[in-house]
Amino acid sequence: MNNLELGIIGNGTIAALINAAGEIGWFCLPRLDGEPVFNSLLGGRGRFSVDLAGKKSCRQIYERNTAILETIIEAEDGSVIKITDFAPRFTDRSRMFRPASIVRRIEPLRGQPRICIRIDAETGRGKSLMPTRRGVSHISFLDDAAAFRITTDAPLAYVAQQTEFVLDRTVSLVLGPDDPVSESPGNLALDWLARTREQWQDWSRRLATPPKWQAAVIRAAITLKLCVYEETGGIVAALTTSIPEHAGSSRNWDYRYCWLRDAYFTVTALNRLSAMGTLERYLAYIRNIVARTRGGHIQPVYGIALEEALTEEIPGHLPGYRGMGPVRFGNQAAEHVQHDVYGHVVLGAAQAFLDERLLTKAGRMEFEHFEAVGQRAYEVYNTPDAGIWEYRGREAVHTSSAIMCWAACDRLARIARALGLMDRSAFWKARAKEIHAAVMQQAWNEQRQAFTGAFGGEALDASVLLMAEIGFLPPMDPKFRATVARIDEELRVGTHVFRYRVADDFGLPQTAFTACTFWHIDALARSGELEKAQEIFEAVLAHRTQLGLLSEDVDPSTGELWGNFPQTYSMVGIINAAARLSPEWDDVI
Repeated sequence: MNNLELGIIGNGTIAALINAAGEIGWFCLPRLDGEPVFNSLLGGRGRFSVDLAGKKSCRQIYERNTAILETIIEAEDGSVIKITDFAPRFTDRSRMFRPASIVRRIEPLRGQPRICIRIDAETGRGKSLMPTRRGVSHISFLDDAAAFRITTDAPLAYVAQQTEFVLDRTVSLVLGPDDPVSESPGNLALDWLARTREQWQDWSRRLATPPKWQAAVIRAAITLKLCVYEETGGIVAALTTSIPEHAGSSRNWDYRYCWLRDAYFTVTALNRLSAMGTLERYLAYIRNIVARTRGGHIQPVYGIALEEALTEEIPGHLPGYRGMGPVRFGNQAAEHVQHDVYGHVVLGAAQAFLDERLLTKAGRMEFEHFEAVGQRAYEVYNTPDAGIWEYRGREAVHTSSAIMCWAACDRLARIARALGLMDRSAFWKARAKEIHAAVMQQAWNEQRQAFTGAFGGEALDASVLLMAEIGFLPPMDPKFRATVARIDEELRVGTHVFRYRVADDFGLPQTAFTACTFWHIDALARSGELEKAQEIFEAVLAHRTQLGLLSEDVDPSTGELWGNFPQTYSMVGIINAAARLSPEWDDVI
């Protein structure tokens, strides 16, 4: 694979990335952060491809408002095939059926296409190929942790031997746990396809989308949904590991874990569309973390099943995306001190106390647990940390961390007031006021006429743009507007905004961080510069893949996407910007 023009299928348990030629080049088992059994995206030998002889052209589309992907491939002789890929997801016996399975249907559309189905799976993080065992209508791929079975009505000998054959009828391949499949693969595939289509279309139909940019918003929402591990409510920052931030940068990280800040933005965006189920699951995830930490240190990132140890390793078996290693598994950020996490925990949970739509509202007992998080935020707001950008070689009192500690205290004051606890509301309001004053005094640089990235600092940082979004300052505040202007002058290149423009542990950043561009759009819109905000938003939308997806970073000089994919931060930005900039339904009907 030479770029990030990739389609995504998934179901809340697993996800797969598929290129325009129909090759599944990234697929982890038994869950989103598991063993990458198909890993050709990172230069491995694991892949599930359907090769058409004499291939001339390829294109991909999603079935409207679903996560069902169609790949159309045409050969030089005019023959055409269609591959339909999906992960089964539908309600069965009053619960969501979302097995660690994917389905491929290969259909001849024209001529006599000759295809070769190639399935190779790796284990040990790219160390070795999985051994196989052939059955009557299936091939088992054997492994202690990531075993699976392909059951098919295609000629099994051709699949096992990777032999080219004429596709004269539709064939189906069902990948799932290494257990017997009693039904015909073709019938099973058709049944699951129909039920999965209905489920996604019904979910999409319920979204409260703005009238403008609807298709972009729906695709973003579906993509975010694919990044949720529904068993626990944990949300991965992206589905991949080690896609570099720019060519040869070594800024290669494993994003298949739940950063509490990223997850907060994800649930907020989906909640803006009235997708309440994700919020409820995430609230359960957050409650578990708060109960376990009991007012102590909260990690910025956890495993999707609350794992604390995410030891970072470089096994060395995979060459990396386009040969640009290293390939990392695990993430050192779990060991960092990042104080903004306390604000994101409280912000993420606040709605549980206020929203009557929730099946279970939080009450006084839960409030007492979250007060311990606020206490921690108050204790650390003016102490050094690694910051939102997870610096590995230095610490400072970062402005973004301090304003999020303010947010923790501010929201606790609001929650207490809603619960009728006026004494606790006054208590937290006073603490929020104290933090607010400290930020205003120590983060404002009079000479730079901007809030800087760290107390007493000089360098600009796009994360301070969140001040208006979280309510720390009104968007028309002169100091905030001046900061937006400085960031626009110094951190924006074309229509793309960098996190910062000073050297870090790995040198000078060369790509813009797309989430920062969206924060800038939001700040511009809030402060009345709607035309400029919309111009930048349209430019960002033009950089999406053909399927409407975004990664973490963009190279402003080439427009090429870099970084892990799809990036939840970026997809969130599409939803938030569209909601901010779109007219109301009453104005367009």
